[in-house]
Amino acid sequence: MEEEDAGRRAEREGPPGGHGKHGAHAAARGTAGRAWLEFKDSPFLPATVLVFILAAAAGLFAGSYTYSMANPTPHHIPSALVAPADSVVAKRFVAGMDRALNTSLAPRPYADERAAREAMEDQSVFAIIAVRPGGVSLQVAGAAGASVAQVLTQTAPQVAKTIGVPMTIADVKPLQQGDPRGLALFYISLAAVVLGFVGSIQLSVHARALNPLERIAFTMAYSLLGGFTIAAVVDWGLGAVRLPFVESWSILAFTMFTSGMVFTMFNTLIGRWAMLPTWGLMVLLGNPSSGGAVSWPLLPSVFGHVGRWLPPGASVNAQHTAVYFADAQHAFPYLVLAGWSLLSCGIFWFWRHRHPGGRDRSAPEHGAAAAA
Repeated sequence: MEEEDAGRRAEREGPPGGHGKHGAHAAARGTAGRAWLEFKDSPFLPATVLVFILAAAAGLFAGSYTYSMANPTPHHIPSALVAPADSVVAKRFVAGMDRALNTSLAPRPYADERAAREAMEDQSVFAIIAVRPGGVSLQVAGAAGASVAQVLTQTAPQVAKTIGVPMTIADVKPLQQGDPRGLALFYISLAAVVLGFVGSIQLSVHARALNPLERIAFTMAYSLLGGFTIAAVVDWGLGAVRLPFVESWSILAFTMFTSGMVFTMFNTLIGRWAMLPTWGLMVLLGNPSSGGAVSWPLLPSVFGHVGRWLPPGASVNAQHTAVYFADAQHAFPYLVLAGWSLLSCGIFWFWRHRHPGGRDRSAPEHGAAAAA
């Protein structure tokens, strides 16, 4: 009887050190806690996080490019208007274009076609509408935006036919023969952006011991050599685009350096997850909004405004002007690249002690002390 009573008590109390069901629950919680601690300290936690991050990034990447490029729609197309102030033909043509495109040509009046051409060279306008005795003339600049020129030249004849006036169309600033769609400059800028931060990642992996000044110097070195290689292959090797070589090389090198230092900045601030903001800023947001594949008047309005302030957009803008509008180069894209470079270098230098790299300066001193 005593043995049976002891057995029943043991069943009620559970395992030694516990108190029945409460002891079992406590033991289970302890086991789960130990398992979580082991998982948290293992390589499986970051790997699991990466699985979900990469899945989200894939969707965002596809969505970003599809949203901005799949169906380019004009929103605001600055145009030059050369016509008498009371021209009925001009008013009817502009109104017809606005209705057909579901946008605004935003016509700016100019005294003559020469002044309008100067505005086009300055990339202030994308088209010139001139009312002449023989009808309406539309002049576009394919080099200023191939997609915009295509939309205008497809729509204008239909509008002219509707209002019953003759129409002439001319591309007064065409793209180069080797780049009929105007994408070559976007591709070389894209290469500079991506390889710029990939180079910085590789320095962090394979040359981790570089000190801050050395890291900046080697980022500058691979940028100079990489920019030269991109320009040489596209111009000398493939003959796709005739580049103003030194200027294009400098823009590509500047772009690579800026992109590399942006990653270095984020690596200093948030460590191993630096790829996330770098990819988001440069690839998910920067490249679709750069105006390289789709001209900014056809981009969604937010992209069209933001893109010019980011390194990819500044690079495309500077490269595009250097190749096709050499006499009207603007300082703005260079200032954007310089601003991002200075910001990145400044943050990296100020918090360089947080960067996961560099050599341990104290190691020789400890070694000497131990030897003594």
